[in-house]
Amino acid sequence: MATIPDDLATYLEIAEQMRDQIADDAEKICLVPAPPFKERQRAEFVAGMFRDLGYKPEFDDVDNVIVRRKGSGNEKSIMLLGHTDTVFPEGTEITVQRNNGSMTGPAIGDNSLGVAALLGVARALDRMDVQTAGDLLLVANVGEEGLGNLRGARAAVDQFESELGAVIAVEGHSLGRVTSGAVGSKRIKVTVTGPGGHSWGAFGQPSAIHALGHIIHEIDSLSVPEDPKTTYNVGVIEGGVSVNTISPNASAVIDMRSVDVESLNNLADNVESIIQSKNTGDISTEIEILGERPAGRTPDDEPIVQTGLSILRDLGMDPYTDASSTDANVPISRGIASVCIGVTRGEGAHRMEETIEIEPIASGMAQLIKMVIAYPYRA
Repeated sequence: MATIPDDLATYLEIAEQMRDQIADDAEKICLVPAPPFKERQRAEFVAGMFRDLGYKPEFDDVDNVIVRRKGSGNEKSIMLLGHTDTVFPEGTEITVQRNNGSMTGPAIGDNSLGVAALLGVARALDRMDVQTAGDLLLVANVGEEGLGNLRGARAAVDQFESELGAVIAVEGHSLGRVTSGAVGSKRIKVTVTGPGGHSWGAFGQPSAIHALGHIIHEIDSLSVPEDPKTTYNVGVIEGGVSVNTISPNASAVIDMRSVDVESLNNLADNVESIIQSKNTGDISTEIEILGERPAGRTPDDEPIVQTGLSILRDLGMDPYTDASSTDANVPISRGIASVCIGVTRGEGAHRMEETIEIEPIASGMAQLIKMVIAYPYRA
C-alpha cells in the first residue's frame, strides 16, 4: 500500500480529476427510478456500478447495497451512508439537463450525487492505493425520505453497530456545513369518527370534522421552546362526505420535531393528551404512529466534527455546524460519532427542477476522501 499523503492539495487534485466521472455517475443513477419503498431497481443499478469497479456488493433484507473495503484491521470500521430513495412517486418522468456548469433533474442532488460520491471514494482510494485504518463500509441505503423512517440506516447500523467507530451520511447538497445535530421527529395520523347524519335533520349531532378542528386549534395553541428548537405541523387533513352531511370521519397527519429528545417527547405527550381529550360521547379518536426518527447531537468538540470543519476551512470556506434530519440520526442517537456532509451546492431539493453545481463537487469530494483517510479522528 502507498504512503498516505498529508496535504489536502493531493486530495483536491484527485477529486478534480474525478469530478466529471462523479457527475456522469450521478446522472446515470438519477435516471433510474427509486420511488419511496421501491428502491430495488436503483439499488441493483448501483450494485452493478460497484461490480464494474471490482467490488462484490451485497444486499441486506431491506435492499441496502453494502460494499466492504478492507482496511488494515487496526481500528474500528467507518461507514458511509448515501440514500438511494427519492420523494418522487412511481411513474415520474425523469430527465437530467446540463447548462452553464449545473445539472438539473428530480433528485439529482438528493441524493443521486450522494450515492455517486460513494463510488467516487472507492475509486479515489483504489487510485491512491490507500488502505484505511479500519474497514470502510459503503452503504447505498433505502428509506431516508418521507415515511421511509430511516429504515435503511437503521438496518445498516443494526448489522454493523458493534464494529463501527464513526459514520458519515453523504448528501448531494449543502457543501460547507457539518450536520452534527439530529432533528428527531414523531409523525402520527389521528382519525376522528362520529355518528354522522344530515346537516339539517340531525343538526346538533357531533361532527368528526368539527372535533378535528378543535384538536388542530389546541395543538396550534401549544407553547414549544425556541431553544432547543421544537416544532409541530398539521400537514394533511382529510374527511367528510358532502356539504350537507355531518361528517362521520376526519383525519390529520401531524409532524413533530426537535433536536432534543425530552422536548420532542413532551410535545408528543401534549399532542396525544389533546387528541385523547376529544374521545368522549359519540366522538372517538385513534392515533396511528407513522414514523419516528431519533434526536440527538454529536458534540461540537468531537474529533469527527472538528476534522470536517478544519478541512472545509483549508478549502477556503467558512464552515458551520447545523441540525437536520438525515441518515446520521440513527448512529448519533446510539452514541456513535457521526455527521452528515454535502458534496456540492444546489437548490430546489424535492422539486422536479432540483439543481446542483458541478464545479464544487471537487471540493466536496476532497473533504469526504480526506475524512475517510483521516479516520480514526484524534482530539
